[in-house]
Amino acid sequence: MMPVTSLGPIALEQQFGAHNYHPLPVVLTRGEGVYLWDTEGKKYFDFLSAYSSVNMGHCHPRLVRVLQEQAGRLAITSRAFYSDLLGPYEEFMTKRFGYDKLLPMNTGVEAFETAVKLCRRWGYDRKGIPENKAIILVAEGGFHGRTIAAISASNDPESRRGFGPYAPGFKLVPYNNVSSLESLAPDPNVAGFIVEPIQGEAGVIVPDGGYISKVAEICRQYNVLLIADEIQTGLGRTGRMLCSEYEGVRPDVLILGKALGGGLLPVSAVLADDDVMLTIGPGEHGSTFGGNPLACAVATEAIRVIDEEGLADNAFRLGELFRTELRDIASGDIVDVRGKGLLNAIQIRSEDPKAAWEICLRLKDAGLLCKPTQGDKIRLAPPLVITEEQILSAAGMLRSVLTGR
Repeated sequence: MMPVTSLGPIALEQQFGAHNYHPLPVVLTRGEGVYLWDTEGKKYFDFLSAYSSVNMGHCHPRLVRVLQEQAGRLAITSRAFYSDLLGPYEEFMTKRFGYDKLLPMNTGVEAFETAVKLCRRWGYDRKGIPENKAIILVAEGGFHGRTIAAISASNDPESRRGFGPYAPGFKLVPYNNVSSLESLAPDPNVAGFIVEPIQGEAGVIVPDGGYISKVAEICRQYNVLLIADEIQTGLGRTGRMLCSEYEGVRPDVLILGKALGGGLLPVSAVLADDDVMLTIGPGEHGSTFGGNPLACAVATEAIRVIDEEGLADNAFRLGELFRTELRDIASGDIVDVRGKGLLNAIQIRSEDPKAAWEICLRLKDAGLLCKPTQGDKIRLAPPLVITEEQILSAAGMLRSVLTGR
């Protein structure tokens, strides 16, 4: 039995939990579609979507039903045995995204680590890079998680400070800078280039048109693997199933996560062709929970929901409307409005480093939940099931808070 305590949920987290997050002061207890409710019954628009993990909306009935049905049959097995769902899930995903093989994992950062290992092994076995000399180029400003390898591939001082020594073998390249990549890619020890088609955590930084396709050309020219981190930009979020599709690019290695779990459980995956994927053999990489039956059932249904309910198209259409509304709202406090689909951000003009946080607190009071990123930027990313009426209502809340009208 849980001990009886007089402390509230926030105080309990402060006393007994690690202080590695700084949440908004709201305690949530229920979600449905685009809405969340707190413990006092107040209703909010969710404009964070658990960092794009809830693309299909909270507690989507199809996903909840699949979760419950599979949990009642078989939820977890180790990869020591075959299951009746992993093979069908792998077939479904590889055919849907156009790759030979899938390697299932749980969290986004695990999928990133998997892609790093695949890239290095491919570099040694296929490209002929001398052992322990492989270099992976990574776009500056990117975010791939907070493991040692992920922060070693980052230039974010907040996530790096005090955690060295860092893993070797990563070299940073300015984002949205084709010439810098072109100057480094000819090095025969370069195995791959990891890039987000849009940098989410950096503040929804959208590169110039043609950047991703030019990057793909350079990688092909110099036999470098193009690794697309679509953990946040993928699965309908930007108005296409994959953000890379805007420029007709098929990455050599595709990293998926977040919404792949349907907003119900952590699921991630790496997709690649045989030439890359089969460089890793039995015992060389794995995960106790990766590819478990529950994850396979939910992830398959999550992709079907996106396709069958037209969520990518909805994100594209309503994203255009939302940015138009934001630009119409734009006050002296807003420097920039940017995004694609329903991955958007506003940048705040203020010398006060807490200005964006204060705006998020006011939005919370108005009934809309979002969070700042990188200090002066506010990411606005509702579930993709949002309707035009709801988008306009949320825009009205933003207008009221930002302009006082």
